Amino acid sequence: MARHAADKPRTSHTGARLTHYTEIEREDGGANPRTLELQRRERARTDAKRTSEYLRIERGKTA
Repeated sequence: MARHAADKPRTSHTGARLTHYTEIEREDGGANPRTLELQRRERARTDAKRTSEYLRIERGKTA
């Protein structure tokens, strides 16, 4: 009995798409400096406070 056409062993991925993407990024000079600046910027502490307040309300604790 012959195998079905879809029963093919999977080939290992060589990462060709990732390699091509990184080559393009290197040629273009990498990420935009403004994007990198936003990623490095410290997040405001209000985000953590807001999250803790949402969790407190979710647990049923009110003022």
